[in-house]
This record gives sequence, structure tokens and C-alpha cells, in this order.
Amino acid sequence: SKTRGDRMMQPSGKQYVVTRPLYSEDSFVEQYEKVVRKRKTLCDSKRAKNAALSLLPIIGWLKIYRVKEWLLSDIVSGISTGLVAVLQGLAYSLLASIPPWYGLFTAFFPVIIYFFLGTSRHISVGAFPVLSLMVGATVTKLVPDDGPPVNITGFEGLSMDQQRVIVAASVTFLMGVFQLALGLVQVGFIVMYLSDTLVSGFTTAAAVHILVSQLKFILQLKTLEYIFTQITDTNICDLVTALVVMVVVFVVKELNDRFKSKLPVPIPVLFFFLLKKFNIVINFHVNILPTRYESPMAPNLDIIQRTAVEAFPIAIVGFAVAFSVAKVYAVKHDYLIDGNQELIAFGVSNMFGATFKSFAASTALSRSAVQESTGGKTQVRTYIHSVHLSAWIEAFCCCDGSNLIEPTCIAGLLSAVIVMIVTLAIGYLLEPLQKVRLSRKVPIWGVYLNCGAASF
Repeated sequence: SKTRGDRMMQPSGKQYVVTRPLYSEDSFVEQYEKVVRKRKTLCDSKRAKNAALSLLPIIGWLKIYRVKEWLLSDIVSGISTGLVAVLQGLAYSLLASIPPWYGLFTAFFPVIIYFFLGTSRHISVGAFPVLSLMVGATVTKLVPDDGPPVNITGFEGLSMDQQRVIVAASVTFLMGVFQLALGLVQVGFIVMYLSDTLVSGFTTAAAVHILVSQLKFILQLKTLEYIFTQITDTNICDLVTALVVMVVVFVVKELNDRFKSKLPVPIPVLFFFLLKKFNIVINFHVNILPTRYESPMAPNLDIIQRTAVEAFPIAIVGFAVAFSVAKVYAVKHDYLIDGNQELIAFGVSNMFGATFKSFAASTALSRSAVQESTGGKTQVRTYIHSVHLSAWIEAFCCCDGSNLIEPTCIAGLLSAVIVMIVTLAIGYLLEPLQKVRLSRKVPIWGVYLNCGAASF
């Protein structure tokens, strides 16, 4: 081995020669003089184009839109999703403790802005039950059911419903400001710190809170405490209606899950029309829309000062839910989404919607699933959705309320919401528990019990 090593170290007779001129500093600077651009600018055409594509993602995907292949699917998807949005908007507004028709505004105004600014092609923007519940908690804190409202500037001479709408809109506007600010400072990564354990526990506890807080409407008692002291005064018609609706919605939901590949449109949409057509529900206390669209309003600064602590977690939860759903469909359909741009899109959408008295908007997994399963390809579906919602708002305003709204009662809507939310929460809680270690089960149940205890 030594002889072999010596042989490898011997020169082979070949040489490698490097020659270069010798420079002084002056001669080098003279020959390689720095090139100075004639015009310096931070806004050239390339940067302007990139900025436009970043802030308006619609420019990027609209120019590659395949009209012949995608348009029909987007139209069908937009109409189907719009029908679901009508039902959920009416129902989830009750969780926010405001009149039901404002749920239609939530399903309409934020969608218009997201069409231009959003990066996801498949999520459906609108009301989300957990956000509605969080907004409702803030609303009832400032304008309680069984007591005078908090002394707030601008509440003089307004009814309870009007006061609550102003509170919900102001909280939503502040939520949008937080989301926009977080997007501008590029902190979209914050959603990475919301673990599956936290989301599962929070969602399940929220479902319990929804169930407990809505019992007074199903039983038609004034407050939750009356359930224990005046249970004999329960409205039997509303109670029977609620139980029937719960059973039917649960059965239909199971059929949807079992035969989802064969159903072009989820059955609950058809059930909603049947509910109206045959007048099977009684005592619906929702009036016809007072006007088609209400005039824009500025947020109440007094309310904003009082609700800053509540608005920030609403902003985070709303973005986290929307981004999680968007990420699922982005991976499935192989395209990219931008977390910071999503924050900006939802921030501007909520600020714009709040000026027209809508409440907090995010996305719902069930609505997005309908959008994707019915063939939606892009956010062109959102434009169809908006046109469809506009037609519904016109119908609620112009037509006889007995044909459109009165056949659906508050108890029926809330029963449908309770079934959808509770079954979703059970899936969140029980399915992961079957697959994870005991060390992860304890935190899930800990979050669940802590959050659920706040319901009572």
C-alpha cells in the first residue's frame, strides 16, 4: 500500500498554468468602470406587474380561464352553493343574535371583494357558526336580552335589534382591520401555531355552547334560566317542529354522506324548499326585509373601543378556519394559496361587508364541500353566487313574505343548525381520539371541558 501511495503522489508530467495581467488599483477601476443606470426607479413595469398579480390574484387565473370547460360547472356550482348560503345565512345570523335577513347580507357583500382578492378557488365565503357564536356573545354582552344595554354613544332611540346590528357590524369591521393589518405585516404563518388539538376541542365545545344557548328559542322561553323554572310554558308547536326537523336533517345528512357521489346537490337544500312549500312549520317571527339594501354606515367608535379584546380572537379564528379549508382544496387540486394575501382578502371583505351591516365572514366546510363537489373550478362561481344571492334578496323584499319567509320558523332553522354543528363537532372530537395516543387525548378533552364549562 505504501508503494501504491508513493506512485499516486508522483507528478504525471502535465502542468496547469494560470496567467493573468497585473493591475494597479487605478488601472483596474479604469478598465472595469462601474456602470451607472441612466434611470433609477423602484416601480418598473415588471415590479408593477408582480404587485398587481399579488394584490389582485384574479388577474392571474382569469387570463387562463377555460370558458368552454369550466363555465358551465361554475354556473351549476354557484347556484347550488347560493342555495346553501341562503339557508345557512338565515340560520347562523340567529347565533349572532341579530335578525335573520342580515345573514343574507353576510353571504353577499364579503363575497364580492373576495372574488377579486382571494387566492383560493374553492372556498365559499360567508357565515361560519363558531364565528357567529363569538359575535353573538359580544352582541349580547353589550345589548343583553333581559336588561338595559350598555351606555353607548349612538344608541339613543334605537330598538334592540338595531342596536345589536350596529354592535355586530362594528365588531366585524374591527375584525377586518385586524386581519388586514396582519396581512400587511406578513404574519400569515400564525395559523401554523393552531394545533389540531386546539381546533378539535374548541369546535366541540362551541357546539355544546350553541346547543345550550339556543334552547330558549326552541322552547320559546324568554331566557335560559326559565327552562328550569317555567318548563311548563314551553311552546309545544315549536318544540315538536324542532324535534321533527332534527330527525329529518339527521337522516338526510346520513344519506348525503352515504350517497354523496351520486347526489348532484345535497338533499338539505331540497328539504329547505319542501319546508317552505308545505307550510309544516308554525309561528315564524321573522318579518319581510325592510329594504333591499341598507345604506352604508360607519363603524361605531365607542363600540370598537369596548370590543377590541373580543375582535382579535374572532379575526384569528376566522382566518384559521378559512385558511385550513383553503389549504385542503389547494393540495387536492394542485395550486398555491398565499396566507398573507388571504388575510388581506378577508380583512377587506369583512370591512366592506360591515359597512352594509353584515357580520363576521369566513368559510364553512359544508358550504365549500358543496361548491367543490358540484364541479366548481374557480371563483367565477363566486360571481354566480353573488348574482344568485342578489336575486334572493330582491325576492325577500318584493314578494309576499308568507310565500318565502314565514313558512320557515326560527325553531326549524336552529334545529337544522344544531344537527349540522353537533355532528361536525362529534367528528372533530371522536375520530382523532380513535387514532391518537393518550398523551394527545388529554389536551383535547381539557380544551373541550374548559370551553364547554363556559356554556353554563
